[in-house]
Amino acid sequence: MKKVGLGRTGAEIAPLVFGGNVFGWTADEPTSFELLDAFLDRGFNAVDSANIYTRFIPGNQGGESETVIGNWLASRKRREDLFLITKVGGDMGDGKQGLKADQIVARCEESLKRLKTDYIDLYFSHFPDPDTPIGETLEGHYRLVKDGKVRFVGGSNYDASQLKQALEAGREEGRATYDVLQPHYNLMTRDAFEGDLEALCFDENLGVIPYFALAMGFLTGKYRSKADLDKSPRGRRMADWFTDRNMALLGAMEEVAHAHDATMAQVALAWLMAKPSVTAPIASATKMDQLNDIMGAAELRLSAEEMTKLDAA
Repeated sequence: MKKVGLGRTGAEIAPLVFGGNVFGWTADEPTSFELLDAFLDRGFNAVDSANIYTRFIPGNQGGESETVIGNWLASRKRREDLFLITKVGGDMGDGKQGLKADQIVARCEESLKRLKTDYIDLYFSHFPDPDTPIGETLEGHYRLVKDGKVRFVGGSNYDASQLKQALEAGREEGRATYDVLQPHYNLMTRDAFEGDLEALCFDENLGVIPYFALAMGFLTGKYRSKADLDKSPRGRRMADWFTDRNMALLGAMEEVAHAHDATMAQVALAWLMAKPSVTAPIASATKMDQLNDIMGAAELRLSAEEMTKLDAA
C-alpha cells in the first residue's frame, strides 16, 4: 500500500484511516479485532479514536474504543505497524473536560493506559476550548511531546481563525505546534473546510484527515428516503438531509460509481483522496464486507471530468 505524507510531520500513512468510534459500540471486541487485522494486513496503518468514544452511547462511560484497541495491541503485538491517533478534550462525565495543560497531560496518561502503549503517534485537541488560552493548551501538548508520550499534535473542529491563532501561538518556545487538522468534510458538507481553512492548511503544509467522510453512511446510498432512517443508530440524525440538492448529489455519485463498477462509498472516499489538500479520510466499518468496500476506494481513480461533475453536484 502506497503511503502519503502527513503534512509537515514527516510521517507517512496509508490513504485511508480507520474510524475507531465503532469499537466497543456497533463492533464488539472480537469483530473489532478481525477488522483491525484485515485493515493492517492490506497495508493500511492508521486508526483514529478518542477518549470519549463511546460515552455518547447509553450504558457506556467513555474509553471503550481505546480499550478495544489496547487489547488488540496486547494480543497482536503490532504496535510498530500502527499509526495510532486519539483525541482529548471531550466530556468524560467527571467534570474534567477541556484543554487546560494539566488536564491534557492527565487525560493522556489515562489514554495510554487504556491503549496499552507508551506513546501516541498523533494526539488531537478534540474541540477548541474557549475557556482555556490556546497557549496553555499547546504548553500541555508540548510536555507530552517532550516526554516522548506523543509524537505529533493536531487540532480537530477548528475554524480558520482558531487554527491561525493556534499556529501563531505554537511558534513560541515551550509550546507544541499543530501539524494536522481533523475537519468535518465530505462531498455533502464542504463550506466549513473549503475556502479560508483549506487555504491555511495549504499555506502551512498541514496534514488534513477529515471525519464523517461518508456523512454517517448517507453517502453510501443506503438512505434514499426517511423510511430508510431505521437502518442504523445514526439514521435519526439524517431526517433533514433529503433535499433536492443532496438527492442530485447521490444521483451523480451513482453514475460515477456505475462507470467504474464501484460503490458509492468508494466514490465518496476517492473524491476526498483526490483532493490535493486532503491527506487521508476517516471511515468506519462494522463488518468485513463494509471494510473491504472502503479499502477498495484506495484503488479507485476518478477522472478530472468526474471530479468536476461531483463538485458541481
